[in-house]
Amino acid sequence: MKPTVSVVVPAHNEEAVIAAGLDTLLAGAEPGEFDVVVVANGCSDGTARAAARPGVRVLETATPGKAHALRLGDAACRTFPRVYLDADVRLDAGSLRALVAAAGSPGVLACAPQVSWDLTGVGPLVRRVLAVHEELIRPGRALAGVGVYALTAEGHSRVFPLPDVISDDGYVDSFFTGDERVVVAGARSVVRPARTVRAHLGRRVRVRQGNRQLAALGRPLRPLEAGSLRRVIRSGAAGPLNVACYLAVLAVDRLLTRLRGDRQDWGTDASSRHNEPTAAS
Repeated sequence: MKPTVSVVVPAHNEEAVIAAGLDTLLAGAEPGEFDVVVVANGCSDGTARAAARPGVRVLETATPGKAHALRLGDAACRTFPRVYLDADVRLDAGSLRALVAAAGSPGVLACAPQVSWDLTGVGPLVRRVLAVHEELIRPGRALAGVGVYALTAEGHSRVFPLPDVISDDGYVDSFFTGDERVVVAGARSVVRPARTVRAHLGRRVRVRQGNRQLAALGRPLRPLEAGSLRRVIRSGAAGPLNVACYLAVLAVDRLLTRLRGDRQDWGTDASSRHNEPTAAS
């Protein structure tokens, strides 16, 4: 069977979650329907071993870095459209098929699923912050922040080979406007936020560094609409306590970003990873 889609999964020390994610993706898929490439990059654990299974090709590289892994996986892909999936994000076969269908629509060059948040084990302060953050960015969300995006052959030609950027999804999103990119109602990714305030701040600092890098490349993210926070408060979508928590954590993450400067690393937030049962468990 000729594959209908290629899927690239960059994975750095994702032994705890990669097997369950692949099981979710492949459950119900026809043999050969999906061309799945996992790129274990700079791993010191058993990521490659955990990912090995029928229907999945595993590439290994000693060089860490998500953009590098995406380029390696992309070069090994067999077809279009191509989907780029974070190793800790859940996407099922039905959602993948919905992305493929959307990518085949006239004028669509890129697409992404809607997002669901798995709040298992997430602390109350992070939940409050996330509630406000979601209300702020939901109206303008497209390809970034959902852990998955898909590109047609034409869309792919705009952005690959991908440069060494922190925010690959933000970079990709910046190349498309209007109806060229769509959020697919019939597709859903399941994303785990950081569980602790410390881990959340670590992620936010990295996000800010990525945004600053995109601006330097002439690819700044679309800013929030003026008055977005006032809109959220007036709508009652986020209570005053949630807003107060959001603003307090926002001030800290801005300070940490300034203190950290341009120092970067390739790491994994272990707070949102834990061993999961696989289909064989």
